[in-house]
Amino acid sequence: MSDSSVFRSAVPLEWHVNGLKLAGLSWGDPSGRPLLALHGWLDNAASFSQLAPLLTDFYVVAVDLTGHGQSARRSADASYQIWDDLPEILGILKALGWNTFDLVGHSRGAIIATLLASAYPERVRHLVLLDAVTPQPVAEGAFPLQMRKALEDKPRLHNRANRVFACLEEAVASRTRNGLSESAAKQLVERNLHACSGGMTWTTDPRLQGASAVKLTEAQIRAVLGALDMPTLLMRAGDTAHQASKYIESVQRSIDNLVVYTIKGGHHFHMESGVGEVAQHMEHFLSETNKTESAL
Repeated sequence: MSDSSVFRSAVPLEWHVNGLKLAGLSWGDPSGRPLLALHGWLDNAASFSQLAPLLTDFYVVAVDLTGHGQSARRSADASYQIWDDLPEILGILKALGWNTFDLVGHSRGAIIATLLASAYPERVRHLVLLDAVTPQPVAEGAFPLQMRKALEDKPRLHNRANRVFACLEEAVASRTRNGLSESAAKQLVERNLHACSGGMTWTTDPRLQGASAVKLTEAQIRAVLGALDMPTLLMRAGDTAHQASKYIESVQRSIDNLVVYTIKGGHHFHMESGVGEVAQHMEHFLSETNKTESAL
């Protein structure tokens, strides 16, 4: 990993795709290797503000997914299922001029990255997944109940107001209670607030907390994983790794070209003290697999 500090500051980006204004951040030299970064649920592009500057060979573009950060919310008739972000992501890739690229995702963003890579495996050179791969499968027989929950959540959340905070510190404290460090929480929170009567409130669309109408079955998830023919790196949080051991074993059976590492820390380990280790694993993985590809 290079010690260069050139291009370490984030540059704000904006796109208009499918009638939606989408925002993002970039780090690095635009002539570097393209790396698209997708954040987790209720986070935003600032999720990669510590990791991206360490990846000095790359031009990292992190997106505020719809309904998050500074990106627009979807229309009243729309939904926030994990595949709903894919058309906008493809639009951003078109605007960037990226036909092929490396892809990294965290949590919900990792799940979306897996779906994108399975649908367009010829475009994703390397896939890096941070503490998630796919959603948990739902039995086919549960479909009616899942649909009912989504239908009941939609009107309940449509006009729901987000919590109002008197000050930034109060908003930051609401995220640190979930295990984030204060510095990491502040980076996320500052990009996810706007002024309102009584103080400040989240920009996040409350509908993101609603149930999905459709969940993938085990067979569908196996098909998704089986389509991942690119080198894939999974890094999982050490604090909860033991809880998902059987799931990881099934993922390893389904993805032929998979490397797995366990990183000390919690779910946001890419924003905590272990970020250097995350960057080292990523750069080693991407450089080694790139050498293998070049030799073919």
